[in-house]
Amino acid sequence: MARSAAQYDYLIKLLIIGDSGVGKTCFLLRFSDDNFTASHLTTIGIDFKLKTIEIEGKTIKLQIWDTAGQERFRTITQTYYKGAMGIILAYDCTDEKSFNNIRNWVQQIKMHANENVAKVLIGNKCDRPDKKISTEQGEALARELGIKFFEASAKTNINVNETFYHIAKEIKDKRLGEALGTTGNIRVQKTAEPKAKKGCCGK
Repeated sequence: MARSAAQYDYLIKLLIIGDSGVGKTCFLLRFSDDNFTASHLTTIGIDFKLKTIEIEGKTIKLQIWDTAGQERFRTITQTYYKGAMGIILAYDCTDEKSFNNIRNWVQQIKMHANENVAKVLIGNKCDRPDKKISTEQGEALARELGIKFFEASAKTNINVNETFYHIAKEIKDKRLGEALGTTGNIRVQKTAEPKAKKGCCGK
């Protein structure tokens, strides 16, 4: 496949969704910048990062959208489901409510995203001593949803890269090849990009 002028073979749009406070922004910043900051402002609306990775000799540019988890921003984030090729569902291992709400987020995906969108489930903050959601509970929910599960920690960098590489490879192998066969570069359809508002890890 010919390399594009932009120096990547595939451009993949990903979303990270889940309740406010589960650590979505910290998870993204650990992957994009290899950085962790414990105190952050809550993300207002939506923010995004770009990260280029290599998988099996292909250069993949990830456009990763970090969505606000608060209910009042739900209508804003709905538009960003359109064109998403992969969605990371996140809960906080110390917060039972965020775990129970994963099914509600799955319903949002069914309502607003492509039915073939790739999904992965993460239980963030697995390093915390006050962990309330067991590994077995996370695995059981992932089996119910038919998706891959990772226990993760943005703070200690557990399964952060593994999550993004897994979903990118799934999209590359099963989605992009089916969409274009062997010709042309893949790009997600561009939407109007708002000014990225830095937010953070209180998410």
